[in-house]
Amino acid sequence: MRLAINGWFWHSPATGSGQTVRYLVPALAEEDGRLEIVLIVPGGEGRPPEDLPAGVRWVPAAVRPGALGKLWFEQVSFPRLCRRLGADVAHVPYFASPLDPSVPTVVTIHDLIPMVLPAYRGGPLVRLYTALVAAAAGRARLILADSEASRRDILARLRVTADQVRVVYLAPGLQYRPVADAEGLAGVRRKYRLPEDFALWLSGFDVRKNAAAVLHAYTWVSEVFQGELPLVMAGALPARDTPFFPDPRRMAAELGIEQAVHFPGRIDEADKPALYSAARLFVYPSRYEGFGLPILEAMACGTPVVTSTAASLPELAGAAAFQIDPDDSRQLAAAIVALGVQDDLRQQLREKGLQQAARFTWQKTAAETLAAYRAALDWVNSAVR
Repeated sequence: MRLAINGWFWHSPATGSGQTVRYLVPALAEEDGRLEIVLIVPGGEGRPPEDLPAGVRWVPAAVRPGALGKLWFEQVSFPRLCRRLGADVAHVPYFASPLDPSVPTVVTIHDLIPMVLPAYRGGPLVRLYTALVAAAAGRARLILADSEASRRDILARLRVTADQVRVVYLAPGLQYRPVADAEGLAGVRRKYRLPEDFALWLSGFDVRKNAAAVLHAYTWVSEVFQGELPLVMAGALPARDTPFFPDPRRMAAELGIEQAVHFPGRIDEADKPALYSAARLFVYPSRYEGFGLPILEAMACGTPVVTSTAASLPELAGAAAFQIDPDDSRQLAAAIVALGVQDDLRQQLREKGLQQAARFTWQKTAAETLAAYRAALDWVNSAVR
């Protein structure tokens, strides 16, 4: 089987779609050595990266600048190259499959945020793009959802049939494991000027990530710990303070807890396992996630997790994390305090979290994704017969 993969996000490893394609390609190559993988990427004459798995063909495609260039790549360049390269199956690992696919196509839809959350619908051009890719999804042979929650949204909001949508869970990268090296942990603390002991938030600051709930919870947490368990809110801070990107520094100051909150900014990908491992606990009370990879990353590093009951997060957390209503800051504070003071509880959740994270592997994801490719191809072959 010759497989063509849309590699638009290959050069964006900090994004969820970038992580998906970066983890999936080597996992597929390892799962089936006979699979011919062609990775079609934007970038003209760019050279293949050194970490490209052996046997994966790198095909750069010239791209026009701006949003129209991305649209042209997705809807014109990618399907044309799929046909020209003789692909049997194509995979678009994000919500942007071709409206007129040239070969049987599988699309991964991580979430339907622009359709589910009004604040994310954007202006007329964004809504037009969302309508286009929503219509195109119906032309894909199979849709892969990251979770049962995403599958429910897809079936409710897109014109697709139930047998067209499969759940294939993602997984944390192999680099996410407990870091016990004292020097490495100390190095990360120095690099980002972190306190010795802290609760960790590692996320974006758009409104669905629910930073306000954590900060309100910390008005109670900080009273209990009196500065002994500060909150580290890591991630690129908003350039402007808006309703969509509320500035957590302003919120912390208004709540009178600015001394209890540290803002180290963007974290290098290579430092994240040590950052998770250095934290006493990880807080992730998002209001909506198609998957929610950070809670599995934290668990894989042995860090106890406090998350929310929203969307896909209960599927990932299972019985291995505190699950709190995202609107209940008092309960969120109670969970943080409990993990902050009860060593035995923290150890229990650490062990449960390691076991839970181990259930999600890229080998399993690759095997189930390969099965989807074969099903898409079998359907075409049976239709021809």
